[in-house]
Amino acid sequence: MATRVLAACASGLWLCAAWGVASAQAVDTAPAGGTALLAARAIAMPIAGVQGSVLQDTFTDRRTGGSHEALDIPAPRGTPVRAVDDGKLVKLFTSVPGGLTVYQFDPAGRLAYYYAHLDRYADNIREGMALRRGDVIGYVGTTGNAPPNVPHLHFAVFLLDADKRWWKGTAINPYPALRQVP
Repeated sequence: MATRVLAACASGLWLCAAWGVASAQAVDTAPAGGTALLAARAIAMPIAGVQGSVLQDTFTDRRTGGSHEALDIPAPRGTPVRAVDDGKLVKLFTSVPGGLTVYQFDPAGRLAYYYAHLDRYADNIREGMALRRGDVIGYVGTTGNAPPNVPHLHFAVFLLDADKRWWKGTAINPYPALRQVP
């Protein structure tokens, strides 16, 4: 696997990402209604100080096992990760690929926001609690299968099905919504 290294400096925040990827044409697997629903939520940037204009669209990048279906937001280890929307924290979970993760539903329970590779959770967060947009939920890290020298937030959005299972939904590319954030 070839390694691509991208380094950029924006707003005093050093951003780096390194992976072996081959970028494909952007494809949103969610129905048009899911993309519109996400756009209507006007989500916030999960990492303060990052401007949407510096993000790289990694949604269709190839990863082991298929398409990435998420946005990687590089940031220094320990940078606070904030809830992008109001809603409910539905699951704190540790997995081999995602490491320490948080699953949050939007207020209507139609969208799931997934935050992964966290270094640690914020103090006093718990499953079932209400979240407000901007609440600190964790800190950027490299847990799971993230390269240990490339701390970043793996951020994904899913359109939930009728069963509203926190681990299952149709991926929506968060890049178009976040690139608009000043």
